[in-house]
Amino acid sequence: MRLALAAALGLALGLASPALAQTSAPRQPTISVMGTGEAELKPDFANLFVSVETEAPTVAQASAANSAATERVLARIQGLGIKKEDIQTANFQVFKIEPPMEKMSLSRDSKDALKFGATHQLLIKTRDLDGVGKLAGEILASGDMTFQSVSFGLDRQEEGGDKAREAAVRDAKRQADVYAAAAGVALGRLIEIRDGSAQPFEPQPEMRMRMAAAKSAQAIPLVPPATLRYTANVQLVWELAQKP
Repeated sequence: MRLALAAALGLALGLASPALAQTSAPRQPTISVMGTGEAELKPDFANLFVSVETEAPTVAQASAANSAATERVLARIQGLGIKKEDIQTANFQVFKIEPPMEKMSLSRDSKDALKFGATHQLLIKTRDLDGVGKLAGEILASGDMTFQSVSFGLDRQEEGGDKAREAAVRDAKRQADVYAAAAGVALGRLIEIRDGSAQPFEPQPEMRMRMAAAKSAQAIPLVPPATLRYTANVQLVWELAQKP
């Protein structure tokens, strides 16, 4: 019985040995390279953010006052040549304004010192990049709104990202060619592509300012960026082969 079992095991191992030999075959060598790419495109528009702020003793009064002030602001902005469809609400909030402690202590009724504020933030889109500074000056000349910030963008955001990805692939291929040549081998099949993120990047930080209303409209020295830069990363993996 034992001899028969040993013979059966030996036969099974003998039959399995070709399969074991196949699984232990040497692994195809590969090279993995991370590529980085950039693309620079001229901006198409500017977004200006302005706010309309009001205060009142009650929420209803603060909201009503803000609504009236916003109507005046919209009329003024459209009077500057901005189309109605290029103005939209970015944020609106009503909040309680806590009075200073010393005023609360002097007041017999804390409700008398309580106020509510309303802030309506508007986004203004303009394609006249050379006139952004003049538009900001006109806004500052109004006592109803406060100029907050300006940023620049592209109509086709994906175009910048795609061009950056193409540049990243070229960069990875260039690096792989250098490594392969230095090692005395050749690049084989491209077997893997791992997509990285493509991010827009402005060459200067978003411009922010909060100023008192000017007595007369004067252009603000805002210089639009010549280009907006996009960056992307990609990881490519090739098989390696012997040089022919």
